[in-house]
This record gives sequence, structure tokens and C-alpha cells, in this order.
Amino acid sequence: MRSPVLALTVATFTLASGAHAQENSQSDPAALVKEAQKLESSGKLPEALARYREILKENPSQFDAHLGIGRVLDNEGKFADARQHIQKAIELAPEPGQNAALSTMGVAYAFEGNAAESAKYLQKVFDRQVQAGAPGAAAGTANALGRVYLEAGDADNAGKWYRTGYETAQKIEERSPEDVDLWEMRWLHAQARIAARRKQFDLARKHADAVRIIVEKGTLDEGQRINYPYLTGYVAFYEGRYDQAIAELAKADQEDPFILSLLAQAYEQQKDQAKAVELYKRILELPGHSLQVAFSRPLAQRRVAR
Repeated sequence: MRSPVLALTVATFTLASGAHAQENSQSDPAALVKEAQKLESSGKLPEALARYREILKENPSQFDAHLGIGRVLDNEGKFADARQHIQKAIELAPEPGQNAALSTMGVAYAFEGNAAESAKYLQKVFDRQVQAGAPGAAAGTANALGRVYLEAGDADNAGKWYRTGYETAQKIEERSPEDVDLWEMRWLHAQARIAARRKQFDLARKHADAVRIIVEKGTLDEGQRINYPYLTGYVAFYEGRYDQAIAELAKADQEDPFILSLLAQAYEQQKDQAKAVELYKRILELPGHSLQVAFSRPLAQRRVAR
């Protein structure tokens, strides 16, 4: 499931000459952060890092710049340094920015495969969202917790948090039929992946069939329907049916680095190293700081270096 992308704020200036507007954009912290974020989202990590550091020289308390540095350093494999900046962002962030800072730390620990520490920060976000009366956001965070545990091989805790996500979603007021189908699909999708990791493949296929039935209703948009071949590919991969995994995953989101990573690993199992390396290199070209990136980029860096 896709995680939310980074939101960029735009500073607008009126009644100013071009030169004056440029001068303001060079000194306004929000505008400078926006420029750095644009570089980061374009994959220009060294340039983004330099810009974030320039911002901190002038505004040491700019928490967005610390978060940006943390994200870039994680992508560069400098995990300890990244967490120092993210921790500083947590300390500096105003109340509205706390969830973003805590979530970023949760993702940062996922880069190192440290599920326990990742979950500690994501659970803080979940608790805050529940307290704020935001069941939809809390359900999404619970699912993220489930995914962290699942990809760390802890199916029991994964099941606990995916169930929490499903049950929390039931508290969303005035859910549309599409919302009902979406959360049913997510819960069945999670159960299928958990069963696959437990090597309960008959059960995994049963849940996958239930996902297919929901998808065929046509209530979900394409961004959600495409999660069905991801699921069937995931189950096939863990069952060791690598030809089938490749065929299914090739139908899934080819901009999702986690899916590309599964594809690459399936090709490795088929002894097609050239295709695997091609996919790992594509992963390294995809910008972002999400669980999908955290689960895939470090492996891609090791494989390409090898």
C-alpha cells in the first residue's frame, strides 16, 4: 500500500518587483525548505542536502530542514547520522509537525530493519491520532505498524496491528461503500501476506481470492486494484513459484520500490542476475522516504555494490 507523499508548501508573494521577490525567496525559511524539498523529490539528493544545510546555518531551529537532512542521509545509507537530525526535528517540531517527525523516525529505523524501534515511534503516532479522534489516520498508521513487523518476519505482531487497523477503520463516521470495500480489501490483503509468511499457502490463496472478488466489484480505483497482482505475486514469491511471482509482480505498480525489490529477488532465484541488477538500479533512482523505500533501497545498494 502506498504511503502518503511529502506535502510541499508554496510561499506566494504579491505587489513586489521581480528582484524583491527573489530576495524574499532567498531569505524566507519556508520558501527555502520548499526549494530543498523539490530537489529531494526530484532525486537530486546531494543538492538537496546542501540546501538543507544552508537553511540550518541561517535558521538552526528549522525542524523541516533537520527532517530533510535525515531523509537524505537515510537514502545515502548514513543511518546513525540521519537519526540524529530526525531526533532534533522531533525536539524542535511544533505540535502540528510532531506526527510527521515521529513517523519519519519510524521509517528511519525501518531502513536498518529495526522493527522494535520503528514500531515504538509509529505507535506514538497511532496513539496521538486516536487521542485526536482521527480513526482514518490511526488505521493507516496501524497498518504501517503491521507492515513493519511483517517484513521483519514477525507475523504475530503483524497480525495484531493489521487487525487493529481494520477495527479502528470501523470507527470512521459515514463511510461510503467504496471506503467499506477499501478497508475490507486491505484487511484480506494483509491476512493473505501473513499466511504466506507462515507458509500457509492454501489460506493465503483463499484470502487472495476474496481480494479478487472485491476488486472485481469495480468500486476501487486503479491505484487500489493494482494491489491485487502485487498480492498474488507476493504469495507466489514466498511459495517459491518464482516464474509466477515475476509474471504477477510485473502487472503491479512498477514505481513501487518494494515491488521492484521482490521482482529483483525473484529474478535472482531464477539466476538472472543481469535483470535483477537492472531492477536494483531502478530502485536507487526512485526518490522518497517511506516504508517501501526502507524495505528495498538498502538491499539494492548492497546488491549493486556487490
